[in-house]
This record gives sequence, structure tokens and C-alpha cells, in this order.
Amino acid sequence: MARLTDQIYKPKLFSNGDTRKQLLARSRYLLYKAPSNWTKNQYERSQIIFKEYPDIKTAFNLGQNLRNIFNPAKSIEIGYTKLAHWYNEVEQSGFRAFNTITINYRSILNYFVNRSTNASTESFNAKIKAIRSQFRGVKNVAFFLFRLTTIFA
Repeated sequence: MARLTDQIYKPKLFSNGDTRKQLLARSRYLLYKAPSNWTKNQYERSQIIFKEYPDIKTAFNLGQNLRNIFNPAKSIEIGYTKLAHWYNEVEQSGFRAFNTITINYRSILNYFVNRSTNASTESFNAKIKAIRSQFRGVKNVAFFLFRLTTIFA
């Protein structure tokens, strides 16, 4: 609109000096952290973004609640119960972004058995993909599997 009317555009500045675009870009990092790990600037920014975008606050709180399930829970029964209560909160909120967790409910609960994840499997898959891309595909599958076993076994 400012360009069409030959005016100079002056974006709205929030109390911390950020424009809307800057606020959204700079808030990315604080949304991945627990509030106890925020700096003073991140705390101020969180107050602004949560006031401007209440949906982001709801999603952030759901994510923090999920994090709080996995840190203290020791048994699969307690984890199952807390995850069920958390899922009820998700259903009430209307967010569908957390559906992946509900689909993989049973395999997620395996974490509580001995606190193990599939991170090593994912890392191994990434290494296999890197080798495959380095050689631009695989023509002889048997030889490729032989090479994998000699490299990683």
C-alpha cells in the first residue's frame, strides 16, 4: 500500500524494538528451549509473541508439557498415563500437528522401558544414505551390502 501511494513504510515496532518480521524470526530459537534456559531478551520476546499469537503459546505449552512427561517418568505405566492425559489436552486444543505422536503411541512408550531411543538407528541410516549418494546410487545390491558389513561391522 505504501508503495502504491508513494509513502515511506514504517513498520510497527514492539516494546523491545523488533518489527513483526524480526520478532517471528528471532523467536524461533526460544521456542525450542525450556523457559528456565531463556535469556532476558528471549523472555521479553516470548511475552510479546505469546500476546500477539496465542496459538503459538498454546503449541509451546503443549510441547513443554510433553517434554515434562519424558524427563521425570520412570516406568511405562506412569508414562502411559501422563501421555494419555497430555493427549486429551491436545484434543481439546484442536492442534493436529501432534498427530504423529498419537500414531506412534506404542513405540514412543518403549522409551520408558530402559530410556533408549532410536537415535543410533537413525544415525546409521544417515550414514548409509551418505555412502549411497557418494557413489551416486547402487547397481549391485549384494556388493553394496558386502561393503556396508566390512565398513561398519
